[in-house]
Amino acid sequence: MEKAMQSSHGVGYETYMTKHDVRMEVEMRREEDYKKEQQLLQELDPQLHNKL
Repeated sequence: MEKAMQSSHGVGYETYMTKHDVRMEVEMRREEDYKKEQQLLQELDPQLHNKL
């Protein structure tokens, strides 16, 4: 888990767990990434159905 946190978010797991401001920043970035992914899926979904 340490490597994943470090590579994905640039912070160690211990720092993530102990520093509230760091945790909030990471979670806000995760939420933004999730929203972008959902938007991309909505854009691609009709295209995929048309090709089937």
